[in-house]
Amino acid sequence: MKFDHVIHFIGETPEQAVQFWRQKSRNAVIGGRHEKWGTRNALLYGKDSYIEWLALENREVAKGADHPLTKLLLHNGAGFGTVCFRTDDIAELEERLTAAGFQTSGVLDGSRRTAEGKLIEWKMLFIDEEPSARLPNPFFIQWDESDEQRCEGLRDSGAVTPESEDLLLERCIFGVEDTEEAEARWKQLLGGSLQLPNCLIEFRNLQGRQERLEEVHYKNGDQRIEFEKGVYFM
Repeated sequence: MKFDHVIHFIGETPEQAVQFWRQKSRNAVIGGRHEKWGTRNALLYGKDSYIEWLALENREVAKGADHPLTKLLLHNGAGFGTVCFRTDDIAELEERLTAAGFQTSGVLDGSRRTAEGKLIEWKMLFIDEEPSARLPNPFFIQWDESDEQRCEGLRDSGAVTPESEDLLLERCIFGVEDTEEAEARWKQLLGGSLQLPNCLIEFRNLQGRQERLEEVHYKNGDQRIEFEKGVYFM
């Protein structure tokens, strides 16, 4: 299991997000559109994880999609939404979580169309829950390509540059009401440890109005960047 990406909901357009981050000398790129969900995104890749800035494109389509992420976006508004972890065997993961007593969405298919027209596909697994002020459970993804194949394609497209590969995720800090409960639940979800090969998950006493991811830290991140109610240290 590895950390895959941050979901950060934005009120601006993906183009505006790209412009903001490029002014910070970061290689943000337009991702594409999720045609069945009514959303579009911008992306920023690091060494082996990325940030997804997700925006509404068609509110009516999003409302009718009945998808966990669109439901959370409509409830949440701008700000950090949730995080995703990468697995090589999503069917086995579903069996483990179900056996542990979690109600899941079952394995779902996902796709998006890039600006160049390429179709990218994956499989996802969510914990069944309604959006609320409580911390959303993470979700899980299995890509149709290996990590090596995906990285090669991202380099070829220009989404990953040598500078991107120097951007190494270190930790994600979540604000919650009960740190012990959150730690126990997430350890169970992640297979026993909050220290993943490419990210440490931390919980602290809630500082905002609802339980959410509060800070994303990269190695040697001495610059604090605030964007759309999210805080990054890069």
